[in-house]
Amino acid sequence: MKLLLLGKGGQVGWELQRSLAPLGELVALDFDSTDFHADFSRPEQLAETVLKVRPDVIVNAAAHTAVDKAESEPEFARKLNATSPGVVAEAAQQIGALMVHYSTDYVFDGSGDRPWQEGDDTGPLSVYGQTKLEGEQLVAKHCANHLIFRTSWVYAARGGNFAKTMLRLAQERERLTVIDDQFGAPTGAELLADVTAHAICDTLRDPGKVGLYHLVASGETTWHGYARFVLEQAQAAGVALKAGPEAVDPVPTSAFPTPAVRPNNSRLDTSKLQATFGLVLPHWQAGVARMLRETL
Repeated sequence: MKLLLLGKGGQVGWELQRSLAPLGELVALDFDSTDFHADFSRPEQLAETVLKVRPDVIVNAAAHTAVDKAESEPEFARKLNATSPGVVAEAAQQIGALMVHYSTDYVFDGSGDRPWQEGDDTGPLSVYGQTKLEGEQLVAKHCANHLIFRTSWVYAARGGNFAKTMLRLAQERERLTVIDDQFGAPTGAELLADVTAHAICDTLRDPGKVGLYHLVASGETTWHGYARFVLEQAQAAGVALKAGPEAVDPVPTSAFPTPAVRPNNSRLDTSKLQATFGLVLPHWQAGVARMLRETL
């Protein structure tokens, strides 16, 4: 089996290089690759790459993820998040490949307090959410053989993340203020990559499993709860902090105005994914604790 990974340099792409490698011959590309063109800002070249590589599976981890910046460059965000995935999907359909694509809880309006299900009405609040929704729609329209995974609050041991930012600030300041009215589940890139590999194998055996799924770690918290957990783990590991978990003050979203509106409810219902693929998704705290053990 031959697999084509697009966006290998991102947090999810980095973990996918590991999880996909045992499945077959892996061709992993990024925007600056020279062997084949994989720059999502130049969609006209992507179909050519797919047709040259002729993979059995395409995994797209490339995206415009700078949520606030997308507000000032909507057409560029649309090219990366919608137009280019659509081009890849058309090429995938042409060669009969399975296409895997990632989306986001930002396709919803963040209302209510129950976890969103796959069939719920969408209503993105930002350019990022709107362009990711358009990307989903184009992938589903142009490639019948697809897996789309919506996720949220993604982190990885590699690169920057919320936990590392909290640790740095807690070493510099005596008190922190963190939002406590947005709810979701911190989800590791490692978990996304491992579930993706499992789902690919399962879907190749049973093509009836194609479709849209929600994929996040189990449980829920707020950014405030997330920050306190991170600092509790750091304290237990002996890290010297000026601000411990008790010095994290909860504040509403309105305390931190941003160009892009964030959804308050980022909870995603993963029961469809777990039932279809026979999985039990670990609690968010398990993944964050493991990531901290690797980075502290």
